Amino acid sequence: MEVRLDFLDLLQPDMSRKILMCLDDISDIVRASAVSRCWQHLVIENGLSKQLCFRSFPHLSRVASIVEVNNSEVNGNKEVACSSSRDSKSAQRDHRVYAYLAHASTSFLMRHCISEAIIASSTDNEPEESINNTLDARDLVARRASYWSSKGQFKPDVPETLIYKLVSNLCVVYEINIRPFQAFFQTGLPIYSAKAVRFRFGHLTHVIDHRSDLVGESHCGSAKETFIWTYTSPEFPMAQESYLQRFKLPEPVLCIGGILQVELLGRVQRQETDALFYICVSHVQVIGRPLSPAFDIEILEPSWDFILKCNHQAKASNQLSMLENEPRTILPTYLGRRVIELRQIVNMLRGNVVQGEDYAWGEDEDDR
Repeated sequence: MEVRLDFLDLLQPDMSRKILMCLDDISDIVRASAVSRCWQHLVIENGLSKQLCFRSFPHLSRVASIVEVNNSEVNGNKEVACSSSRDSKSAQRDHRVYAYLAHASTSFLMRHCISEAIIASSTDNEPEESINNTLDARDLVARRASYWSSKGQFKPDVPETLIYKLVSNLCVVYEINIRPFQAFFQTGLPIYSAKAVRFRFGHLTHVIDHRSDLVGESHCGSAKETFIWTYTSPEFPMAQESYLQRFKLPEPVLCIGGILQVELLGRVQRQETDALFYICVSHVQVIGRPLSPAFDIEILEPSWDFILKCNHQAKASNQLSMLENEPRTILPTYLGRRVIELRQIVNMLRGNVVQGEDYAWGEDEDDR
């Protein structure tokens, strides 16, 4: 009979671990654990799937413990929490959960991830120029321009912030897209963009019962007490042009807590009537992979560590819900945006100047 040797048996455990840590795909690590009992023991006992997750998303180091939940326990409001000690069962549990998390972070469907607008640092005219308008990609809603506007400032370096709630407490975010507002009803068609933009991800410091609990500029002034930011992006320059500008993050970011802050840094455009600087935004879009209901978190006070909850049975329902929502959320918005831009191009080619009510494409525009 042919004699076959496992090369890992010929190496020291540390060298074997270093070799397997060169794998950068969770599928390869799972396959490695299925080669033999020896390989499975090496993968699980060394927590290789956990280390891969930590490599991709360093903020997972704040996981205090892991809870595995199944659908029947959720319906009965019961959860099964495993010990966080490094015994054999907890090591196997960690392997299951982190391998599933790594898989979900690259395989769950991409989509628009904003659930609702929370608060803006200032608003010029409420509710006509509310932050809520930035959730709609249309230029006109009910025959009115749809945008958010800051209050005017004498100094151009005064920043503004927009805060949003994402659709999941755990989202892998790839890019944020922002369209500055062009005031088609003002002389010269000025564009009120910011000079630069920066993004923060994090979570609330406490549970709120209603969105109204955060409304009011006093909350923006006390943002340090209201939000904990776990990630801050580099600054991105913003063009003074009215199109959906794409800001791709250097690496995919796991947003822990489902809160996004958009920092608009510096002002470019003065308003002719009052000579003040404003920032105005038409639309904000976040592209990523929501990980709920397969994963959720529970924030612990005062350490701000968190419990990671995993429901392995939720994958099918997650994908189904994404497929059901995708045609209604992204596709019409995308097509609507393209139709509006094509109409603008046609008008320009015909030599038409779009101003005031002539900018409306028709009442059926508002019904889409």
